[in-house]
Amino acid sequence: MATMVLGAAGGAVGTSLGGSILGLSSAALGRSAGGVAGRHIDARLGQKILGSGGRVVEHGRVDRIRLTSTGEGEPIPQVFGRMRVGGHVIWASDFVERVSETGGGSGKGAQSVEPLTRTYSYEISLAIALCEGPIAGIGRIWADGREVRLEGLDFRVYTGTDHQFPDPAIEAAEGAGAVPAYRGLAYVVIENLALGPFGNRVPQFSFEVIRNEGEDGAGDMAQHVRGVALIPGTGEYSLATTPVRYDDSAGDGAFINAHVKTGRTDMSASMRSLTTELPRCLALSLVVSWFGDDLRCGACSVRPKIEAPGRDGVEIAWRAGGIDHHAAAQLPQQDGRVVYGGTPADGAVIEAIRAATAAGQEVMFYPFILMDQLEGNGLPDPYGWSEQPALPWRGRITCDIAPGHEGSPDGTG
Repeated sequence: MATMVLGAAGGAVGTSLGGSILGLSSAALGRSAGGVAGRHIDARLGQKILGSGGRVVEHGRVDRIRLTSTGEGEPIPQVFGRMRVGGHVIWASDFVERVSETGGGSGKGAQSVEPLTRTYSYEISLAIALCEGPIAGIGRIWADGREVRLEGLDFRVYTGTDHQFPDPAIEAAEGAGAVPAYRGLAYVVIENLALGPFGNRVPQFSFEVIRNEGEDGAGDMAQHVRGVALIPGTGEYSLATTPVRYDDSAGDGAFINAHVKTGRTDMSASMRSLTTELPRCLALSLVVSWFGDDLRCGACSVRPKIEAPGRDGVEIAWRAGGIDHHAAAQLPQQDGRVVYGGTPADGAVIEAIRAATAAGQEVMFYPFILMDQLEGNGLPDPYGWSEQPALPWRGRITCDIAPGHEGSPDGTG
């Protein structure tokens, strides 16, 4: 504004004086001098008022947030087994707007003032109805079709029992005694959901709902299971509840035992699934595999093995049966890949036992032997073949000549 006013005033003064200087009219010189003075005044005012030379850039600001909510008379789905359910928003808080500012500094001269950048982000809390209860729980959660990592999501699941109570977050917003308990309705409450990753809008959620058939166990196998065997029993850190990375330079730094988004590690996710889907299971056989290399018991060595030399776990050093990573034998490979996962580290096994015990399971340590001979091994076969078969199944270690064959030391031949 000062640029326009002083420029016009300077032009008027120059016109009244008349004449010219160096070929320029007094009016032109007056407008130029007034404009320069006006720009300096505008810059100074902008720095004091806005701290940005008067320029403000805004990102991500929205006027309102739309929700997909349920209406009166909307049907409540029934779920059996395991199904993916969309759900309906039955309550939402006011969205919280947060503003962060960057820039706005000034350099030399009025023209070098940085614009002030304001970035807006939003949070909201939601209650989403799923289906008729009671349910066993939920597995995975998707937002706009992409699976969400549950570790970073603040949520609670109400399974839809006849004795569930109102959610405390909803009561805090609406007032005590003013919130229904939604008994008989399974629903999820998500608190302080950051909307930035979804373009400052509420995403379309869907949930993997698990429902067992009847609490009395009639007609539902899940209610009758009392014990399970935890397999595959291989993988150097597959049983660890601590996320583990390898220390080799070729690795990308990713955790090697975290492949699902429903828990911090694969073992943690497995324990969560066990207690959700098999509520009456109270016993767990923890399978831990070592490796044999010959079907003849007199020539067979049974020992723990690793997948690759030269790399060890950062968070948990690999050690099994008193053998550390540097002294351990390596598993054979086919097509550039190991034929099995390595023996679980002792530290990982201990963590698995503690996690299962905390989940209410009686744990039995279940040692297991896997054979790792490949084709072309040239080993004499006690069962009469030209050589021992590749990766023979368990239970086949025997005498140098197997029972039932001529020359067997047990006399059956």
